[in-house]
Amino acid sequence: MVSKEQKRASLHEKLQLLRSVTNSHALKKTSIIIDASKYIQELKQKVEELNQDLANAQTSTDQNTLPMVTVETTEKGFVINVFSAKSCPGLFVSILESFEEMSLNVVEARATCTDTFLFHAVGGKNEEQGKNIDARAVKQAMGQAIKNWSQNADQK
Repeated sequence: MVSKEQKRASLHEKLQLLRSVTNSHALKKTSIIIDASKYIQELKQKVEELNQDLANAQTSTDQNTLPMVTVETTEKGFVINVFSAKSCPGLFVSILESFEEMSLNVVEARATCTDTFLFHAVGGKNEEQGKNIDARAVKQAMGQAIKNWSQNADQK
């Protein structure tokens, strides 16, 4: 049979694993479990947002309309992805103008504009401006840049 010490050691090991997986700095068992619960809620929210983005992308693809945008927050800024199943001449410039308006620094960027449009950028907050910018604001700004581009493209 398993002794109490072995059970206790096993439980302690599992709690430490849970603590490391959830990036918890708590020391007490209950605090580790509470942090894990919060972490699970955050993951559920991210899954829900990704499912919404996927549903929007499918609707967008079905209607052959505007490009899809995703924005993720990182420690030093944001990762922005814009995708369209068709080429989007001029969209790249609109997106970069939006970055400039928000005072976001482009740390790294990749774009493909041949048959499809794919833009991937790592943007950092401009520390000199002192503004707090969240992922939702960046996504809205990208959406507005796409909308403006679309209206200009329709007029041509």
